[in-house]
Amino acid sequence: MSKIIAVLNQKGGAGKTTLATNLARSLQVNGKEVLIVDSDPQGSARDWNAASEGELVSVIGLDRSTLAKDIQSIKSNKDFIVIDGAPQIADLAVAAIKCSDVILIPVQPSPYDIWACEDLVDVIKARQEVTDGFPKAAFVISRSIKNTQLSKEIADALKDYDLPVFENYTSQRVIYAKSAAVGLTVLYIEPGNEAAKEIVAIKDELLEFVKC
Repeated sequence: MSKIIAVLNQKGGAGKTTLATNLARSLQVNGKEVLIVDSDPQGSARDWNAASEGELVSVIGLDRSTLAKDIQSIKSNKDFIVIDGAPQIADLAVAAIKCSDVILIPVQPSPYDIWACEDLVDVIKARQEVTDGFPKAAFVISRSIKNTQLSKEIADALKDYDLPVFENYTSQRVIYAKSAAVGLTVLYIEPGNEAAKEIVAIKDELLEFVKC
């Protein structure tokens, strides 16, 4: 049975598409059948896919409020569907929450990003209250700055939202933007680089989180 992973954050620039595309590719490399669903009307994941002429993970656009219903008809032959979520708490984001098994919330190490999560967390928790704790949700720190204490402080602050914070995270690295610009991922460009190790570690933590 396929698992649906939604990458959501209503704040722009949080690293949603970067995490969604790289994580999807990492799952694919792990032998999983993976599809990316771009539910953002801006179409960032679709643009990423077009840049490589669909060379890596398949991407489809479902940027409509019927997302939860539509996704049921395409998930039967996939191990994972990764949703690159729409910004803001609107119908599209709510639809993604309703149909997902796990929600990952990328958060940059900034107090503004933490404050911006509040509405999203409220919607997730409201859903969990009526569905026996589902979907599961966790924060993933995005674009951490190396050799600073800020990311640790942010992780501690996020605990006030009473959702898990992944131990693994992405760092501020040029290779994320470089690979995205040509429709690839950090696993495809310079395999074994530090960014690729970050993504694989997040993927491994996600697989354990899914089982919990």
